[in-house]
Amino acid sequence: MFTDKDVKQIENLGLTTEAVKAQVERIKSGMDYAKLEEAATVGNGILRFNKVEIEKYVKLYEKACNQLNIVKFVPASGAATRMFKFVYQFLKEYHDDEERLGHYLKTHKNFWVFVNGLEKLPFFELVKNEIPNFQNLPIEERYTAFVKTMLNKSGLNFGQYPKGLLPFHNYKLEVLTAFHEHLLEATFYASTNNTAKLHFTISEEHTEHFKSELEKIKPTLETQTNTEFEVTFSYQNKSTNTIALKTNNEPYRTPNGNLVFRPAGHGALLDNLNNVKSDIIFIKNVDNIVVQEQNKLQSDYKKLLAGILLDAQGKTFNYLKVLENEQLSEQKLLEIAMFLTHRMNVKLHADFDDFDLNRKASYLFNKLNRPIRVCGMVKNEGEPGGGPFWVKHKDGETSLQIIEFAQINVEDKSQKAIVKHATHFNPTDLVCGTKDFKGNPFNLHNYVDHNATFITIKSQDGTEIKALELPGLWNGSMADWNTIFVEVPVSTFNPVKTVIDLLKPAHQVS
Repeated sequence: MFTDKDVKQIENLGLTTEAVKAQVERIKSGMDYAKLEEAATVGNGILRFNKVEIEKYVKLYEKACNQLNIVKFVPASGAATRMFKFVYQFLKEYHDDEERLGHYLKTHKNFWVFVNGLEKLPFFELVKNEIPNFQNLPIEERYTAFVKTMLNKSGLNFGQYPKGLLPFHNYKLEVLTAFHEHLLEATFYASTNNTAKLHFTISEEHTEHFKSELEKIKPTLETQTNTEFEVTFSYQNKSTNTIALKTNNEPYRTPNGNLVFRPAGHGALLDNLNNVKSDIIFIKNVDNIVVQEQNKLQSDYKKLLAGILLDAQGKTFNYLKVLENEQLSEQKLLEIAMFLTHRMNVKLHADFDDFDLNRKASYLFNKLNRPIRVCGMVKNEGEPGGGPFWVKHKDGETSLQIIEFAQINVEDKSQKAIVKHATHFNPTDLVCGTKDFKGNPFNLHNYVDHNATFITIKSQDGTEIKALELPGLWNGSMADWNTIFVEVPVSTFNPVKTVIDLLKPAHQVS
């Protein structure tokens, strides 16, 4: 199947021909859909806490945090291109004409919202100042000039920026990027002993841009916050790239005959996460960041999740030490089993009650000795995102999972009905404990559901291809972690998926 030239290309990526053949077979065999048992809801997989309970967990975290090594992990490799999709469409479809402009605005709602909020965009002044005589231009020329200056390579080229370096919030005296805001936000909940550690996964081509921005903002920010920032960067490992196939399942090749390998989605970042050796890791997407005045409330919910993690982790570690060192009674094993079931959302094997004491102890040890994640879940109000579900696996066991909609076979009426009754979705707001009870880091690759891959149809140079994405970082890549879902307010979820999201209150300075 592969020529000598192919083999050399494969090996240069850090892959093996066996691994690539397995990718090909995976794409050919098609996607495995998740088997939903039921939606996770409050009282059935999702915890809800009152004000007193929230304060208790917040204080637990605040008391312990200075003794912990904490990192905030921010996936930030994406370019801003998708944010401006409808604006690129305007450039392609519209040509200066006042009469046509009115019609275009009526038939393209997103662009109408964009131009009506133009002056509220954080980069309005920056773009305007690049355009001679901007205010005196006819309105149709003004919009066209603004868009071209904002997006074209000869202008500011924002569409090719990494999203993290795009101007996000306008504080009148300064305009801050999402990257800048994440550093500032870390001081509210992810710093210890006046030090904040952040790790950004970025595209290698953007490295110098991020480092330049860090050098520019770090001295002032450290003075303002009395916090030292330790910021590190990493790239998606090329060995996680996956082969592209044509629709007839033959490898897609470039005109010079090379195989085409593509980045394999955010699941490829498991390597990067696995290399972060900390007691607690906060994970949050780069575009989900609010203006500073809203950070205090948001930060309390991050502390809530971390406090719940520390509480669950402490009990888990104590039970693991007991299981490792003692012969336990039936009563003690039942206590541990109840903790697993009611606190860690682990549904025990159907035959667990029939196991002898040794097998029960071994089974419970195995189920407890895993990475732990505590994930915020938001009430479903129509925003996009995966959701929390109870999922049945091929071995017959059921577990709590975050499932993307692409993993669900909505052609199956029973599965569609379960989705219809879902009450919450995943805002990608989680806190992870990745060390075991002896302080050793888990190898996170041991807890992946490799069947939870995504197969998508993409366009490559005008040709339709099949692409393989690795199990999502907080989906299949964390399938065998112990999981706790906690309801958090929808106000904690403020992603910027399109440029007009920057006009929402969470991104506007009052």
